[in-house]
Formats: sequence, C-alpha cells, structure tokens
Amino acid sequence: MDNVNIKINGREYQVPKTSTILEAARMANIHIPTLCYLKDINAIGACRLCLVEVKGARGMVTSCVTMVNEGMEVYTNTSDILAARKINLELVLSNHNKQCLSCIRSTSCELQKLCNDYGVDEDYFTSNETETKKDESSVSIIRDNSKCILCRRCVAACGNVQGIGVIGANDRGYDTHIGSAFEMDLADTSCVNCGQCIVACPVGALYEKDDTQEVFDALADPQKHVAICTAPSVRATLGECFGYEPGTEVEGKMVAALKRLGFDGVYNMNFTADLTIVEEANEFVERLTNGGKLPLITSCSPGWVKYCEHYFPEFTDNLSTCKSPQQMFGAIYKTYYAQKNGLDPKDIVFVSAIPCTAKKFEVTREDQSAAGIPDVDIAITTRELGRMIDKAGIDFKSLADEDFDAPFMEGSGAGEIFGATGGVMEAALRTAAETVLGKPLERVDFEDVRGTAGIKRATYKLGDIEVRVAIASGLANAKRLLTRIREGKEHYDLIEIMACPGGCINGGGQPTQPASVRNTVNLREKRADVLYSADSKNVIRKSHENSAVKMLYDKFLEKPGSKKAHETLHTKYIKRGL
Repeated sequence: MDNVNIKINGREYQVPKTSTILEAARMANIHIPTLCYLKDINAIGACRLCLVEVKGARGMVTSCVTMVNEGMEVYTNTSDILAARKINLELVLSNHNKQCLSCIRSTSCELQKLCNDYGVDEDYFTSNETETKKDESSVSIIRDNSKCILCRRCVAACGNVQGIGVIGANDRGYDTHIGSAFEMDLADTSCVNCGQCIVACPVGALYEKDDTQEVFDALADPQKHVAICTAPSVRATLGECFGYEPGTEVEGKMVAALKRLGFDGVYNMNFTADLTIVEEANEFVERLTNGGKLPLITSCSPGWVKYCEHYFPEFTDNLSTCKSPQQMFGAIYKTYYAQKNGLDPKDIVFVSAIPCTAKKFEVTREDQSAAGIPDVDIAITTRELGRMIDKAGIDFKSLADEDFDAPFMEGSGAGEIFGATGGVMEAALRTAAETVLGKPLERVDFEDVRGTAGIKRATYKLGDIEVRVAIASGLANAKRLLTRIREGKEHYDLIEIMACPGGCINGGGQPTQPASVRNTVNLREKRADVLYSADSKNVIRKSHENSAVKMLYDKFLEKPGSKKAHETLHTKYIKRGL
C-alpha cells in the first residue's frame, strides 16, 4: 500500500494515501471527536465535531471526509478548533431535549460525554424546541425526535447496511427531522424491527420498548410461575453493561444474577438451539432426498423472516418451518414441562433474554402458541437485562458463577455458535452430514462458513451428495444474494440468513457502544470468539447428541419431524409484500 508523509500537530507520520485525516489521526493515537461518523456506515461531515485546520486550506475542514495528501500539515487542537467544536455542541443543544436524568442513554450518551469534555453551556443558545411527536407504534422500537441530533447514523444503518430505508430526513432547514415517508408511523412501514438503528444512535432518540416492569410485576405475583431462557450471544455481551471489555464471557455471573432476580427457572437457550437444529436438519435432509423445495433457508432470525415476507415473499416457501429457539423453548415449557410438573400453562410467564429487538415482534406472531396461548410472553434485550440487574441492586462483578437449572441446562457446542454468522449453518451441517452419511464425522469444524464476511459460500461432499451452501448476514447482503438466486445466477441447497451484520452478537438489542469503540474495535469478532471458544471446549459438539434433546424426543416429541413435533415446534409465514 502506498504511503504519504504528513504532519499532525507538528509531528511527522507516514500513513496510507487512502486514509482520511480522521483515520490518519487515529493511527497516530490522536482522538478527534465525532458524532455523525460511524465507520463503514456513515461519513457525511454533518455534525462538524471533527473539524481540523489544514495549513494552506481556506478555513477548517471535516476530518472524516477529507483525504490526506503528500506534505499535508494538520492541526487538531488549536484554540480556534476547540472553540468551534464547543459552539457546534451548544448549537446542537439549542434544539435538544435536555432531560438527561430520565433519558435511557444517560451516562452512555455520546453527546453528553462530549458536552462534558468541552465544558459547554447548555443554554448558551436559546430557542424554542421543534415540536416533535414520539412514535411508539412499533412493538419493538421507540423514536423520540426531541432527542434527535440529525446525525443520520440511523438512516445510514437502515438504508446502507440493511438496504431497507424506511426512515430518512423529512422537510428541510430548521424543520428537518427523521421520519418515515409521508410521516407514516414506523409500525405501518416495512420495518423489520432489527434495531440496527438503535445501536447506531449516539443519543436517546431511538431505544427498544422496555418490558422490564412487566417482568418485575410477574416476578412479584405469587400466582405466576416465571421462567427465563438466555440466548447464546447474551453471555458474550452482557458483561459490557457492567464495564467488562468486549469479548468477555459472563455466563456463570449472568445465571447467578437471574436467580437473584427471583425466576423460578433459569435455562439455557442453547438447548433449544440444538432442538432447532435437529428439526431443521431433518427438514433439510427430507427436502434434499425427496425433491422438496430448495434451497432451504433458515428461520431463526425474526428480522430476516419479516424481511423475507415483505421484500422476497416468493421465498417464504423456502423458509424452514421450524420456530426459532426462543419460540421452541416457550412451546416446550408450556406443553411438556407444564404437563410433567402439573402446571397450568396460563399460570406460566415465559421470558427470553435475547440480543434482538425483532424478538419482541416475534412473540406477537400468529401460529406461535403450541399450548393455545403465546409460546413466549416477554422478550427482553441484553440491555434490558442489564438494567434489571442494576435496578435490583445486584453487584454483578462480585457474583460467583452458577449453573443453569435442570432439565434444560445442557447445550452442545453447536448450540453455542448460533449467535455468530455461519453458526447455524455449521451446526446444521454437523447434524445433517451425519444423518446423510450414517456415521460420525471425523471432523466437526466447517471453517469455510466462519468469519464476519457479509456473504460466504461453500460446497461440501456428503457421500454421493454435493451440498451447496451460502450464508448472508445483514439484510443488504441478503438482498444481493437472493437477487442473484432469483435471477438464476447462483444455486444453493441450504442458506443461512441473519438480519444483523455478523449475526446475533451484533444484534439490535446488544449493549450500545460509542463510536470511539465501534470505529476502532472489531466487536463482531471479539464477541463471536467467545462463542467459538465455548464450542471448542464443549464435550458435546453436535446438536443431536444433546442428552436433554434425546430425552425430549423419547418422552414427548417421538422423533424429528413427527406429527407431535410439527404441532409443537413448527410454524407458517405470511406473504406480506410492500
């Protein structure tokens, strides 16, 4: 790579000629503040916080969109620059709802931190705040434009990363605001509830619908039996809510905290990840050998499923009919577990802790009621779980590790990796391959499907059968892949699609991280490493070898794909269109 010589604050550096000033400064360990910039998502120079001076230039320039060149001399912290940044922050505050104490992002707000750093006067510029309306129509996402700073990071996440674009800048000038076309409520658009707009937002303008009080109320009701299961990726990210470095595994402390909250049962969703794989692998082998609809496409990501229903309805027949691990757990709990323990399903409140805001939508879907009532009652995000633990006064870091409760405590390594892109595919291949070959695999690692690339492709030989697979994460990548399949340019037998880039470890319900972290740390890789490490250390690495899953088939479900299994664990889809 060709380099250029530049000076930053009087010191000489060599940097790639393809760098922006912002990137060059970071290579020199110099932090330039930003609000609108988000690496690989948004670079528009709108917030004017990243201003720098360049010798010979006319005035200040925005470092996030200005490229370096040979001999450039840059100054990042002159008195004029510091004053300009302070004024820009005060201008942002002039039309900002400053009720910070009651804001969901208080102490984790990027605007709040910068205002602190620069010693702003929050009332330096006075004006009438633009009248706004809070949009609470969605079952998952709330938009509060009184907090919006028009950075457009949410717009870029929705349009550029996910390829959906249901939000954008409406009106112009002082009346500019973020909204949907024709001021439609978010619930009336083809929003898929993925929540990538939330994790992109630097302030409290976007957040998930908080269901924690509903959980607290259920826990306080002596007539209710309240159980919870936690998704694989939550144990890889929950620690971030309590100051741990990204990539820290906190499963034992998480379980200990949940038991202190008072749940009657604390369970491992890896168990139903394994159950999903057994059913899905059976479905795939059936379609592959009996001429069924191919490619089979995974169905455990509710954001992807809703996207398919809206944008590619012709592919809904390709979706696996398996419910997601979340829904399977609630279904098993309110049928098999309730019967075995003499519980009335109506007295059970089943909760899931998940990395996904779209799961809040999923619990409302039709045909998710194996016991005649919703399989899952409440879905809370990783962030909500963190807030519950804080509110209950539990000292998370001081907790000793504890184990999940029986009989649903066991999960295989295949279940562990569900939270990373390619993980569902690898888990399915481990089981499907042994089903087709009729013998144990010599090696269970399918490394071609690993990694955080947006689209991955591989071909595997299973005896006489060649299986072509593809993996997409992020809906813009899904669109590219499905378009090529629709046009007949690519052909596959099995496809995994995750709505969120990188999979659940980067879900819309995961802990928010400031741009200073998101721009410099590979969160997807660090979080995914937790799951793959757990898989490699697990004694059981194939879903069909999970003894709890075997027990469930022996005592209740009979066999994979049985009538009982279909009644309990499978569902159907809607061709929504736009």
